[in-house]
Parts: sequence; C-alpha cells; structure tokens
Amino acid sequence: MCRVLGVSPSGFYDWLDRPPSRRAIANAVLTERIRAIHAESHEIYGRPRIHAELIEQGCRVGGKRIARLMRLANIRGVSRRRGFVVTTRRDQHRRPAPDLVQRTFRAQAPNQLWVADITYVPTWAGFVFLAVVLDVWSRRVVGWAIGEHMMTELVLSALNMANSQRKPTEVIHHSDQGSQYTSIAFGNRCTELGVRPSMGSVGDAYDNAMAESFFASLECELLERRAFRTKAEARTALFTYIEGWYNPRRRHSALGYLSPINFERKHPNQDAKTDVCPQAGFPTAGAFAPPVENPTNMQLEI
Repeated sequence: MCRVLGVSPSGFYDWLDRPPSRRAIANAVLTERIRAIHAESHEIYGRPRIHAELIEQGCRVGGKRIARLMRLANIRGVSRRRGFVVTTRRDQHRRPAPDLVQRTFRAQAPNQLWVADITYVPTWAGFVFLAVVLDVWSRRVVGWAIGEHMMTELVLSALNMANSQRKPTEVIHHSDQGSQYTSIAFGNRCTELGVRPSMGSVGDAYDNAMAESFFASLECELLERRAFRTKAEARTALFTYIEGWYNPRRRHSALGYLSPINFERKHPNQDAKTDVCPQAGFPTAGAFAPPVENPTNMQLEI
C-alpha cells in the first residue's frame, strides 16, 4: 500500500500518531459555529447570510471556505419554490388607482413608498389570510393583519396598523387591483390618512414584485416546512415569523445583510418616525367585525 501511494512505511506510522493540524482544528471549530448559526436561523440561512453573521461576530473568513465546510457537513439553506397562487380578484365596476411606481421599488427614506398584498395560509381547519404592508426603504413589515376572509376589512386592518406605527405625512401605498384595494371603503380610508393609493396592472406579479418577494420568502421559510393543525396555530406562527424573525433578525440581501430593524437603527432619519419597538399585539380580522382602527392593541382570539 505504501509503495502504491508513494509514501514510506515510517511516514505512514508517523501519520497515524500525528495529532490534527491547526487548520483541521480550525475547520472543525468553524463548522460547529456554522452549524449553530444555521440552527438559530431555523435552518433557513445559506452561505451568504451565514457569512454575514460570522463577520458580525468578528470572524474573518472567506465565503468559499464557508461553502466548502457547509458542503462537507451537509448543511444547506432553504431555497424558494417557483410558482405562485393567484389571490387577486378584480372588481370590474371599480376604477383602479394609477400606477405611481412603474416597477421602480426604491425609496430614499422611510414612509415614502409602501407595498401591500394578500396571501393565504392553509391549515387542517381551512384557510387563513394574511395582508401585509411593507416599507420599501427598509423592507420592514410595518402593518399586517390575519383573518378568515379576503374582505376589505383585512387590508384596512393592515393599513391602520402601518399608519399607527409609522404616522407618515405623505406616503404612496402600492398594491395590485384586487377588489379589496379598489373598494370605496379603502379609498376613503386612504383619503382620511393622506395616503396616495397606487396600483399595478392585472395579472402581472412584476408590478408588485417586492410584496411577492416577501410572500415567496414566507412560503419557503415557513409555510412549506410546517403543517398547521388549527387556525390559531397558523396565526401564532405568522406572528412569530414577522415580529420575532423577519423584522428584527432575518438578514436581507438588499440591505447589506442587515435585518430591517437593524437597518433602520443604522440609518436613522429624523424626518420620519420609524419606531423600532412596536406595541405588542396581534392584528386579526374577524369574519364580520368592523374595520379596526388600531390593530396593534388587539389580542388574539382563539
């Protein structure tokens, strides 16, 4: 065997008794740190976000080395599934607002541009629906509501929560042409709050790409990996994902791998309110309840 491998017998026996090299020990320690970060992210993070986390912890290491160690340890992040579900139902009798965004999802400060949309969450007991409002500047979910229907009250609750937390002086609210957003009640509420409604075209996800991107992350990181027995279980999981993970901790590639809240803390703006400690609460919309004025003060009903 030594002759085939081109080594001496004495060298082989020295190798048997030789302790691990410094590089091997360092790789083993780094692999355990990678494994811990991956576990803390609920096994969501891949190489780029793990790299950013290590750098923040003061560990100077190359991305290729992290990728190699993750591959050897069989550590993988989650990946997005292609495809989407249509939840937009247009009201042919309502006139949509003009498109003020034109697929330019950029903002120089908080509360200049919000994007909004609705998705559904399956459970063993039926569907629940989630409406969100995101600030384009920081990608933070500033308003959200959960209900058992897709009526206008759901999007009103999310808008009211966003207004309660941010109190904008003038903001564009961009959405699709769903009947909830073209309704008279939603238009009147936007007028009361000084919000400028904007809507993309019908059947084109690119016109509301940032909201679609958030839902793709939600589906990939939470919905595809769990089955909810009850609607209450789904509500709790959505609350934990948004307020316990996405806003305060999840690193966003478009923000230099900072979380939305940490991005707002690092780039403070005195001209706009960006409360980094929102009130505790659970915005939820009942089947026949009136619009919620301040959903941040509501409690979860099980």
